[in-house]
Amino acid sequence: MDTVIEVNHLYKAYGDVVAVDDVSFAVRPGEIFAILGPNGAGKSTTVENLMGLRQPDRGTVRVLGLDPQRQRHELSRRIGIQLQQAALPDRLRVWEALDLFASFYDHPLPWDPLLEQWGLAEKRNTPFVKLSGGQKQRLFIALVRLNDPDSVFLDDVTTGLDPAARRATWEMVKAIRTQGKTVVLVTHFMDEAQVLADRVAIFDHGRIVALDTPAALIRSLQQDKQVRFATTNGFDPRLLSGVAGVNSVAQEGDEYVVRGTGPLLARVETTLAAAGVDLTDIHMERATLEDVFLTLTGRRIRD
Repeated sequence: MDTVIEVNHLYKAYGDVVAVDDVSFAVRPGEIFAILGPNGAGKSTTVENLMGLRQPDRGTVRVLGLDPQRQRHELSRRIGIQLQQAALPDRLRVWEALDLFASFYDHPLPWDPLLEQWGLAEKRNTPFVKLSGGQKQRLFIALVRLNDPDSVFLDDVTTGLDPAARRATWEMVKAIRTQGKTVVLVTHFMDEAQVLADRVAIFDHGRIVALDTPAALIRSLQQDKQVRFATTNGFDPRLLSGVAGVNSVAQEGDEYVVRGTGPLLARVETTLAAAGVDLTDIHMERATLEDVFLTLTGRRIRD
């Protein structure tokens, strides 16, 4: 199968509000495909159409070759879903949740190894209500894996988690892909998509405004490179004016910012060292998906 998911001219509206407007894309086997954008951009509605939870007003959707509306029962046995809002009964213990969910499938994976794999073995008898945010997320992902799905849908799985739990969840997402599964990751975190995704579809106002690998999207900006540094013994900006590739030098607070092209960091660092400038910090600032979104839409994702 060349594609796991095919979406053609998907359109979905709620009254006068257009949630998804003529969206088309395809997802390849074994990739992490991120659907990225601010709240209200149409991300979750798009994925709900893929899972058969919503019916398109127009357009076609195929997941694993199946129509999510007409073949929803068959599709449900081949996909795993972690929705944006998920909860379990407070008193349900970890092992009980896995045992219960396993009973829903004809051929579930053994859930004892999943406890070990997702770091829940020591929490097997812990009630859901007493788990931390990260532990709850690990449990939900273990539940998603029970039916050994071909494709996994994860909707804003790191919202509300602390930085350590977010990073741990990222590793779990990578592990799912390593096991040969296709992952559709819905997120409004730019760094998350940049770290995890093989390809990214950036949504804004119900449309896809860009679709490519994170690296290709960032390269498309064609922005100057940027070196930022600070000194303890002063600095004359004219020192860098004749350095090849340097387009501008500006002071921002206690730091200096050099913009230009080519091997900018090496040239700036060599010139400053030769002049005896004492650096407390120097680093290259790279463009991010946030910069891509800002360029495409004229606003930041939090606006």
